[in-house]
Amino acid sequence: MEIVTNRQDLSDYMKRAVKVSLKHPVLIDSYLTVREAEIDLLSDGQTIIVPGIMEHIERAGVHSGDSMSVYPSQYLDQNVQEQMLDAAFKLAKELHTIGLMNVQFVIHEQQAYVIEVNPRASRTLPFISKATDLPLAQLATRVMLGEKLADLGFKSGLMAPKKLVYVKALVFSFNKLPKVDSSLGPEMKSTGEVMGVDRNLAKALYKAFVAAGFKVHEHGNVLFTIADRDKKEALALAKRFDELGYVLWATAGTSSFLHENHLPVRQLGKISEDQLNPVTAMRQGKLQIVINRLKTDEPLESDGRAIRAAAIENGVPLFTSLDTVAAFLQVLESRSFNVSAINKGDKS
Repeated sequence: MEIVTNRQDLSDYMKRAVKVSLKHPVLIDSYLTVREAEIDLLSDGQTIIVPGIMEHIERAGVHSGDSMSVYPSQYLDQNVQEQMLDAAFKLAKELHTIGLMNVQFVIHEQQAYVIEVNPRASRTLPFISKATDLPLAQLATRVMLGEKLADLGFKSGLMAPKKLVYVKALVFSFNKLPKVDSSLGPEMKSTGEVMGVDRNLAKALYKAFVAAGFKVHEHGNVLFTIADRDKKEALALAKRFDELGYVLWATAGTSSFLHENHLPVRQLGKISEDQLNPVTAMRQGKLQIVINRLKTDEPLESDGRAIRAAAIENGVPLFTSLDTVAAFLQVLESRSFNVSAINKGDKS
């Protein structure tokens, strides 16, 4: 699977696809850079219950199995949620679902589009079961054996959301699989998951990141190495890191862009040419966070791949999705605000 953005990318991909197999068709979908969400439901053919709507942190383009998700939804409009429920209920009825079903959506201009339907238990089932205190696997088994949800005390519809916020974060094993590129994309790479729970999103995110193995440094040095197409979006994130007191480091192209936009930044050299480059900086413990966005045509032997590998090798938190960076910044900003509030209280 691959996201292509121009005719040359498509031509290159088709050549690789033909080498793999001449017998099977290549499926082409329209790719929307938008928010993604999903629903797990349980149906007995008459009564349909939806435990909750899970909203992804990363936008479409990152495999749903590699996306952080939040329950209950934090940003989806009520109208969008109703569209999702309506579509899921219709699909369950038309497919004569008896048991569990998962429906995935992308939300584009306040319209929910179905992108995938799985008439089975999905990988999200343990997460939503724990978040809602519903033994969905056991209930589904009873339904498939002939029991009715109405007789078990359930009514059709979306169940009332919990008062707490639940965040699912992913665990990866790139340090044990050194030849697997750590960049997130349409192919699933995670090997596990953890959950953070608290009274608000920022605190739940913090617990989820820590549980997934991320080191949450409240200050330090952050490396930006960003493809041209993402530089404008990354600029807003860099400003937030700067406001928190982080020192910005960057590779040549990204450094020039940040400097042009009046941000203080320290430039690192190319890996093959300079003694102080992203890889040596990580080995010397000088970087606390690495943010790397791939170029569409990035070669297998590239500085970007070497930077990602070095981050994994040296235990430096690595982000290849800007949406995950934004979520991580929520944690840092929340903790910074809390510390400031405590300090002000001490002074008073």
